[in-house]
Amino acid sequence: MSAAELTANDLRNIENKIKDKSAEIGIVGLGYVGLPLALAFAECGFNVTGIDSDKERVNKIGKGVSYLLDIASPRLKKAVTGGKLKATTNQRALRRVDAIIICVPTPLTRTKEPDLTYIINAANEIARYLRLGHLVILESTTYPGTTREVVLPVLDSTGLKVGDDYFLAFSPERIDPGNKNFTIRTTPKVVGGLEPKSTKLASMLYSHVSEKVLEVSTPEVAEMDKVFENVFRSVNIALVNELAKLCEKMNINVWEVIRAASSKPFGYMPFYPGPGVGGHCIPLDPYYLASKAREYFFHTRFIELAAEINETMPEYIVERIVEALNTHGRSTKGAKILVLGVAYKKDIEDVRESPALRVLELLIDKKARVDYHDPYIPCIREDNLRMRSVKLDYKALGSYDCVVILTDHSTYDLKTIAREAKLIFDTRGCTINIPSDNIIRLGI
Repeated sequence: MSAAELTANDLRNIENKIKDKSAEIGIVGLGYVGLPLALAFAECGFNVTGIDSDKERVNKIGKGVSYLLDIASPRLKKAVTGGKLKATTNQRALRRVDAIIICVPTPLTRTKEPDLTYIINAANEIARYLRLGHLVILESTTYPGTTREVVLPVLDSTGLKVGDDYFLAFSPERIDPGNKNFTIRTTPKVVGGLEPKSTKLASMLYSHVSEKVLEVSTPEVAEMDKVFENVFRSVNIALVNELAKLCEKMNINVWEVIRAASSKPFGYMPFYPGPGVGGHCIPLDPYYLASKAREYFFHTRFIELAAEINETMPEYIVERIVEALNTHGRSTKGAKILVLGVAYKKDIEDVRESPALRVLELLIDKKARVDYHDPYIPCIREDNLRMRSVKLDYKALGSYDCVVILTDHSTYDLKTIAREAKLIFDTRGCTINIPSDNIIRLGI
């Protein structure tokens, strides 16, 4: 059999396997993106193997115990006991599967440069087990060009050629932790392959778990799409954060301004001020794009400025807390402060890049006595910050000089907090409908 005939047979084989769901899928990285995706494929009939270096994660999946709020343990256990989903730390499982989806982290270095270590490590492991007919898809958020410039050379070093022997595509993740309205199935999927066969196969695969799949011409388009989506949010959040500061000086209620603007049925969508931005994507993506832009001698001034504005919000919040304490005759040094909520947004268990962590650090640096409560974050182990969540005793709120709402979890009884606390600083506007003289709000 000729190489061409072998390649044609392998292509037909992977197409047929995807169509009839007999293709085995490997998910590299079982975090906030990888585990929901693995479960989605398992629930629609595919056999899925999750691969992660974290033994604790792998053991929990084996027991059907979820470590993500968005995934109920009974749902996960059903997929595991039904034989559709399993997890391992053994990279050799990559040879057995037909499609490999990379869902690993893409952090920044200390100098805010892209850190592609996890992607490179994943590509190197895949290269060890790459075979004819393999479909490889990168989902990790990254700068345009990563799939072609970083992943492709590693895989091609095996002697196999993309489009002939194996297939490679990029499809940006669109997971929104805590969002009950949009799931993997109801959120459109964007796919861009290195060549048409790769795009076609990736599109076929995702069509089983997503109601709509949009094919684009190249992986660079798909990569830029993801970065643009997050930069769009970063820029608009920075805009409203700056507006909030201006409104404070002009004695205008920014929350009322936003509510009024939201009545316009066209040309506007609301964004809200807060203590900063968090999560894996929005705080990082502007720097991924800026780094790539520098290769073309292009300075993304507008985008970088927005990131800088958002990054300075924790310092601004602490300044406002200091002012609030001073107004009530209390120095920050020695003041007893309770922070409510440290997750980067409400009703999730995720502290990645949360601005609350920086606020805590700054308050501690000012010698305040700081406690925090978060129903989803029992402890913090980030850099030099080591804290445990305290029990929320509403009757004891009066013992604190200031209660700071950084994350407006739905579990908080805001009316009781307003009644019991001496002083509240609300960074989220969640108490806007509670008239009380002891509440100070961002943007008012």
